[in-house]
Amino acid sequence: MQGVDERDPDSLWSAEQAAAASADFAELQAAHGGLLWVAFDPERARCGLFFWRDGASRELTPAGFSVRSRVYEYGGGACCATDQGVALVNEADQQVYHLLLAPAQGEPQALTANASCRYGDLCFVPAWQALLAVEESHQGDAVVHRLVRIGLTGKRDVLVEGADFYAAPVADADGRRLAWIEWDRPDQPWIATRLCQRESGERTQVMMGERGDRSLQQPRFDARGRLWVLSDQAGWWQPECVDERTTLDVAPGDHATAPWQLGGRTYLALDDGEFLLSRFEQGTGVLVACALGASAAGHHAAGERRLATGFTRFRGLSADAEYFYCIAAAPDRLPAVLAIRRSDGALQVLAGGAQPLPAPLLSRPEALSCPVGQGEHCHGFFYAPVPAVTRPPLVIFLHGGPTSACYPVFDPRIAFWTLRGYAVLDLNYRGSSGYGRAYRLRLAGGWGELEVEDIRAAIDSLVDAGRVDPQRVFVRGGSAGGFSALRALVELPTLRGGASLYGVSDPLALRRLTHKFEADYLDWLIGDPQQHVERYRMRTPLLQAERIRVPVIFFQGALDAVVVPSQTEAMVEALRQRGLPVEYQLFAEERHGFRQAANLASALRAEHAFYQGLH
Repeated sequence: MQGVDERDPDSLWSAEQAAAASADFAELQAAHGGLLWVAFDPERARCGLFFWRDGASRELTPAGFSVRSRVYEYGGGACCATDQGVALVNEADQQVYHLLLAPAQGEPQALTANASCRYGDLCFVPAWQALLAVEESHQGDAVVHRLVRIGLTGKRDVLVEGADFYAAPVADADGRRLAWIEWDRPDQPWIATRLCQRESGERTQVMMGERGDRSLQQPRFDARGRLWVLSDQAGWWQPECVDERTTLDVAPGDHATAPWQLGGRTYLALDDGEFLLSRFEQGTGVLVACALGASAAGHHAAGERRLATGFTRFRGLSADAEYFYCIAAAPDRLPAVLAIRRSDGALQVLAGGAQPLPAPLLSRPEALSCPVGQGEHCHGFFYAPVPAVTRPPLVIFLHGGPTSACYPVFDPRIAFWTLRGYAVLDLNYRGSSGYGRAYRLRLAGGWGELEVEDIRAAIDSLVDAGRVDPQRVFVRGGSAGGFSALRALVELPTLRGGASLYGVSDPLALRRLTHKFEADYLDWLIGDPQQHVERYRMRTPLLQAERIRVPVIFFQGALDAVVVPSQTEAMVEALRQRGLPVEYQLFAEERHGFRQAANLASALRAEHAFYQGLH
């Protein structure tokens, strides 16, 4: 690399470069003879709408707009194609707008104008010339969710209401059959949901999930009008034909992640009886195409064909007559929009996909599996420092959720650490998604204890193998991952230090203030606070602060409505009163999860400097 000092990590991969590389894609859809997608730009902290056609892309984002939904706080489904344009949700006011592309792009036309409502999970129904959407209404302290129809003239009709939550509304080709996912408190969508449908003039039918024994997501109608859904009743999220009560016989594995966001599209039932499937195999994503066969036992996948084999995570699946499309990630490159020719699998990168580091400077993920508990294992991905270092310090990354996951893809933050002589463990502790229903639900009642056991087991495994220095192990995480990091610092005295990024330090305070979507989640993760008083006391980092004996650095957004600043500040003060070295950085314009590149870079630099001072 001419002009680069390979002894200086900042010349190879600075905090600013790592922050800028957090750009990503969403909302991919083949339409209008091309492809639509949304791209997140960390430099401007906004989501722009793009249209690719005839080998070139152009931005369609109206002036002053950012395309992002905040339904359930995590959003998703913020745009969809219509016959003549695109319907989109503007981040600032959460209203739905229609942007005409034919015959020429015009000004966005507001379809909704209710300041108390948010919209997401948009789906256009050509037979109705209207949109389906999840509506979230805020009236005082009450938050009500509904499924609504929004005409392209702006007429709004309530279609379904009464359940606590809704997702994934979809209609068949002639608009006579409507299907959706719903669930009620205290369940979460990755625990128990119902698949419902309504036909013209008929009452709502619960098609699956009435007994609360499965999680269902992503209903789809195929070309023959048959309804499909992802069901985890057999232990994995796999496609099932609802009308024929048969599961697609494919290799075991989750064909989706936990639906924290709306608008997921990780499988497609295509027009010619073919399926496009994204699946996780021991935490690594694969993309396959298969024909739909039939047997005495039901449907099976005939002749499964693997696609884009250099990539390890796939989402936002779409297709037209000639190509499969997807958002893909890989261990050696930034997220990319791919076009894959259906006839021969030839691959074309339409956007993104840059390889920011040459192979000699890139640490590749190594799958890690550690025995824990009674015949169980926890999973993760280990990254060695580059260049190799004998018994390096270790930074353990803990994802949020906690029912989320990490993936073996290029993470600009991990590259930042490995190029500075640190090993990194990206841990999928028990409770993470991507390893089946039993693994995902294993955290019930055990949060704050079970993942700490996994952290301990992973450290022991790496130390025993001589991969890391046991005296220089750091743990860090954001949100729920910040809680787990603080719990590890309480329980594991051999840790050298840690970082909490907008992490939970007082679960009961969070329970009092959190939003409707997660209002009952802590009761599932820890227990009923009235019945399990001692359990909460032992697992609350704020109440166990005297057991933390090492330095900690905290990062917090001043506008965070999930983990409010006062919660983090109480934890900081408790540690300072004990005389521990503690740093606290408050970012005035950030919410729950930092989005601005300058702040992301600042936090990364500060965390590195903090650990360096502890060696």
